[in-house]
Amino acid sequence: MIILTGGAGFIGSVLLKRLNDEGHTDILIVDSLDTSEKWKNLVGKKFEDYCHKDDFLEFLEEDIEKEDIEAIIHLGACTSTTEHDMDYLIANNYHFSQELAEWCFWAEKPFIYASSASIYGDGSNGFSDENSHNDSYRPLNAYGFSKYLFDQWLIQHKFDELCIGFRFFNVFGPNEYHKGEMASLIYKAYNQVLDTGELQLFRSANPQYSDGEFTRDFIYVKDCVDVLMWSLSNPDSKGIFNLGTGKAHSWNKLAEALFSSLGREQKIQYVAMPEEIRSSYQYFTQAEMQRLRDAGYSKAFTEFELAVKDYVQVYLMQKQQYL
Repeated sequence: MIILTGGAGFIGSVLLKRLNDEGHTDILIVDSLDTSEKWKNLVGKKFEDYCHKDDFLEFLEEDIEKEDIEAIIHLGACTSTTEHDMDYLIANNYHFSQELAEWCFWAEKPFIYASSASIYGDGSNGFSDENSHNDSYRPLNAYGFSKYLFDQWLIQHKFDELCIGFRFFNVFGPNEYHKGEMASLIYKAYNQVLDTGELQLFRSANPQYSDGEFTRDFIYVKDCVDVLMWSLSNPDSKGIFNLGTGKAHSWNKLAEALFSSLGREQKIQYVAMPEEIRSSYQYFTQAEMQRLRDAGYSKAFTEFELAVKDYVQVYLMQKQQYL
């Protein structure tokens, strides 16, 4: 059995589909559905059972034989960058992750987990995962700090040599429809253009950047799943790695790709950046990807324009068809 936490979420449900496509159905989904729309991500998927995250640790300790577990893929977390309850984030993103990791180390089972590029903060100290073993990172929000704590706990005890983690950059693609304000800019931009016929982007508050020319390392969710499947097939690969494309694209480039995919004339309105986010706004992110390549991952990432086109035309324009 593969245990997949966050299996009803964005990346988790796309991974679940890929696992099904490759013949894996003996999967335990661990998540918290509550009143969200995440349940729709599970429709049409095959899995053995579902367990609420609050019940899972007891279930793992008392009701599962370690011989029955192939691996734990831990993608579940509170991913809201606006969550301010630090005690909740530490319990959910840090302590919960510690217990899962310790169980895997004890049982000698693969532990694959999701970290986040948010640990790098404003990027002033770079985006190199070669720096995993120092404390130069300065997360800008509580979510990023909770992810930083877990990474550093692994590194401090050299547990990063026993597992594999991925610092996801700006992921977009199908099955993110339930995420609200935490959905990708591409998804929100698509809906904005449909509603108003134009796209609003922030004017730059940094003289080094023109309006709309701040950039992000956008990565298609299908590429993320390719990497996760590779890690599952290569259990000897260990460490904490960046997971972006290594190529940053501007908001203006995003707009160009979006309007082109929609077959519409490009219309952009630049609006003032809110005062409360100006001091902490990221103007540039770009993953350094050499360590993942050196570890053996060789598949090319989808070109940005092609990824946007696939997402828009195959999924968003088809009444939010789920993957």
